[in-house]
Amino acid sequence: MNEILSQEKSIYIQIREMIENDILRDILLEEERVPSTNELARAYSINPATAAKGVNLLVDEGILYKKRGIGMFVATGAKAKIMEKRKQNFYDDYVKRLVAEAKSLGITKEELIAMIATGI
Repeated sequence: MNEILSQEKSIYIQIREMIENDILRDILLEEERVPSTNELARAYSINPATAAKGVNLLVDEGILYKKRGIGMFVATGAKAKIMEKRKQNFYDDYVKRLVAEAKSLGITKEELIAMIATGI
């Protein structure tokens, strides 16, 4: 976790995304301990409650789980859950708008697919 926090979005959301990114990049593996809220607070000079809020979002999503007295750990299947969530967000945030804009411009499905294919 060597990213820098920005002012663009809430810090606790950024903490959640950084942990998710580390899981996706295999920096944090399933069943591996994640940094504690105090460790996160020290590393990013933030309030431990803010770090806890980001971590607790991941607990609520089943990405992390708590081992009493030991800490937070990456749940089995966490990487797949994150990928599925992000794919759905990509569809909702980009694909739906892309298709709507294409329709409003009279771009056919075939033309849109061809445009996408040239960009890949």
